[in-house]
Amino acid sequence: MSVDLRIEGRAGRITLTRPEALNALSPAMSLAIERALIGWQDDPAVALVLIDAAGPRAFCAGGDVAQIHAEGVQGNFGFGRAFWRQEYRMNARIAAYPKPVVSLMHGFCMGGGVGLGCHASHRIVGGTTQMAMPECAIGLVPDVGGTRLLARAPGRLGAYLGTTGRRMGPGDAIFAGFADHYLPEADWPALVETLCTGALAIPAVEPPPATLPALRPEIDRHFASPDLPAILQSLQASDTPFATETLKTLERGSPLAIAATLEILRRLGPDPSLREALEMEFRFTFRAQGEADLLEGVRAAIIDKDRSPRWKHADAAALPQGLVDHLLAPLGEDRLTFEEEQ
Repeated sequence: MSVDLRIEGRAGRITLTRPEALNALSPAMSLAIERALIGWQDDPAVALVLIDAAGPRAFCAGGDVAQIHAEGVQGNFGFGRAFWRQEYRMNARIAAYPKPVVSLMHGFCMGGGVGLGCHASHRIVGGTTQMAMPECAIGLVPDVGGTRLLARAPGRLGAYLGTTGRRMGPGDAIFAGFADHYLPEADWPALVETLCTGALAIPAVEPPPATLPALRPEIDRHFASPDLPAILQSLQASDTPFATETLKTLERGSPLAIAATLEILRRLGPDPSLREALEMEFRFTFRAQGEADLLEGVRAAIIDKDRSPRWKHADAAALPQGLVDHLLAPLGEDRLTFEEEQ
């Protein structure tokens, strides 16, 4: 199962134990975490929940998309859809949990790792933290509630982070609203010991300087429009190092996923609820295997590793808006619901 669930002192402990796979989140792991949260919710012995991960390299580098790809290329889209449905329900449960939830996010924290750690009530990063939402690179949109975090980021920062997948160190993660506290990782064992007594006492430590604030003027200017061709045109008209590098990054991603990400953020507005974001994301992920670029993106990045995806619509300027609208259309009876949380 690759997740260690136990009670230590007054803390419910969730530790991902799949370091050889950078603690990638599988359906079985996600379901086990949700069931543990349900079990501890009304347990008076549990004062708080602590989420961390084994191994030096990653808190969680994302969901196990290789498994989704293996099923999807065989035509079994239901496997991925069931995983996302359950995972999103788990993400919502963490955010609404009636007890404090503390996440210790070291190393790589991406995609599904963001969904697991960044909806906690107390989000802690360390010196090795590298946080990102890189889904557009594999033909998916930022999901697991990531669009809510992106929507609430300062200025047009969310559009930039969501479409480029730029990695954030601890200072930037806090600045962008993905984390709350910085604590050197050498101090984490002592903090865990304190948390296991039931005391929610997190030391106040100044985080490393953020790099994103200095880029805000360029980000806000180039990403002012939610229209992908307009963003590309703005970047092409600039010769700054930032514009050049950002343009290269966007040109590597799936134009369809990038355009859909921008449209999701436009529809959500500046302060959506987590459930609104998850429901909108699910519209895309439900259709992503058969009608978007996900299977090809995973093939190129993870399976064959040739880094040469053949996107369905390579020309962003010719991307039909009707296709984006279709991918984000309501799902009717297939919509994401949260009844299981009651």
